[in-house]
Amino acid sequence: MDVASLVTVSTILLLLATGVALLTRRLRVPYVTGLVLAGLPITELLSRPIGLEPSLVLNLFLPILIFDAGINTDISRLRSTFKPIALLAGPGAVLSSAIIAVVLKFGLGLSWIPALFVGVILANTDTVSMIAVFKEIPVPSRLSTIVEGETLFNDAAALVSFNLILQVYSTGSLTLLEGIQQLLFIALGGCLVGLVLGYLSIPIFARLDDPLSSLLLTVAVALGTFQAGQFLGVSGAVAVVVAGLIFGNFGLSRNTPASSRITLLSFWEYASFTANTFIFLLIGVEIDLLTLWRTLPAILLAVLAYQVGRIFTVYPLLAIVRWFDRPIPLRWQHLLFLGNIKGSLSMALALSLPTTLPGRESLIALVFGSVLVSLVGQGLSLPWLVKRLKLSQFSEAQQQVEELQAQLITAKAAQDELESLLKSGVLPKAVYEEMRSAYQVQVATAEKALREFYNRRPDEFDAKSGEHKKLDAIRRRLLLAEKVALNEAIRKRILSEEIVRGRLKKIDELLLKLEDD
Repeated sequence: MDVASLVTVSTILLLLATGVALLTRRLRVPYVTGLVLAGLPITELLSRPIGLEPSLVLNLFLPILIFDAGINTDISRLRSTFKPIALLAGPGAVLSSAIIAVVLKFGLGLSWIPALFVGVILANTDTVSMIAVFKEIPVPSRLSTIVEGETLFNDAAALVSFNLILQVYSTGSLTLLEGIQQLLFIALGGCLVGLVLGYLSIPIFARLDDPLSSLLLTVAVALGTFQAGQFLGVSGAVAVVVAGLIFGNFGLSRNTPASSRITLLSFWEYASFTANTFIFLLIGVEIDLLTLWRTLPAILLAVLAYQVGRIFTVYPLLAIVRWFDRPIPLRWQHLLFLGNIKGSLSMALALSLPTTLPGRESLIALVFGSVLVSLVGQGLSLPWLVKRLKLSQFSEAQQQVEELQAQLITAKAAQDELESLLKSGVLPKAVYEEMRSAYQVQVATAEKALREFYNRRPDEFDAKSGEHKKLDAIRRRLLLAEKVALNEAIRKRILSEEIVRGRLKKIDELLLKLEDD
């Protein structure tokens, strides 16, 4: 396709996406589901064929989506929910893949390699739809973090597993020991590449005082880290996850000018949104409704298989969590099971299947059909499900508290920016003091109201409204800060492990008693 045709097609797709955004908002339908449905008739309307190019998804769109998720993920929140995330994205992904493969092997008569390929592809979760619903309907932040964290690491796990099966198919054999060694090399190697490039980018970023130059650096880090990982034979996806987490949590420090932060985060939000828009439109384009109808029985079996895999992943593994972490409420588990939506990476991996693989076209049709059923069936029912499970309990009092917190956070951020402007000589001291005093009035008002709220007795809190959870969320952050300080004291040989171990045990017991936020 020449440049003029590419621009024409892109313009049509963007206009279509704009129309879908307006329509889905009015109908209260998930945006990505609307995009897929809108993409179905596109092939018939355009004279030139277009479609989802797997190399474009894996080398451009995927690094953009993962890096955006990484820089917006708070490591402290990820650390507090890491155990359930690790269970779902690690052993959970392997177990789910195996169950799907077994069901398809005996249900459709596939040989083991094709069944394992489809198992890995359909075990991957795409939570773009869930996160879109969470933005409209507030849910507990711990649940949202688990969903985002599982997606962040699940994409990397899927690519690692897919490459291992590809190696088995290419070489004809791979022992269990070799498989474990290869898995560790790919995953740990990806972590190392991400750590090195993520930390190397921080001093460069600190020296750039131009927001646009800083933005170019982050694009280079996101795309370059993925390519570096692929070139070195390790997981590029894992590398981008780690680099994004490092840069977002340590590169974007308090010393970063507000203008640079806003420019950078706004760009990545737009880039992620644009990538998702094109991906889900092109998913609709790739699906042939006639082929879908012919393979419908096999597709329904595949959908049943990945749901069975998800059942045996979510409920047993999250039941184990209560032994060493805060238990996951059953209603949350229901959402994690029923919100098991498939998406762009599943499509890209299906198109990346070896051309020599027997029955490749049938496998692609099977995956495409499963993705469509998932996006339409589960995607459309997701907002209803969240409300039905009563996960959103946003009281009027809680809303007032968050408005006061927003006032406090914004006023203090403005005061910090005024401080930096004064030190840099941009702002005269008289003007600084006048503007700072105006913000101090906002700070004092918000602090007084919040102090009155937090000084209320426990029996004054309405248990149903969730007000007490706000205080528990603050207590949790303080206890986690205590744990970090104790671990740092051990590392620096300031305190003995015996003393610290006892205090850590008490902190863990207090954490387990706190309500989920």
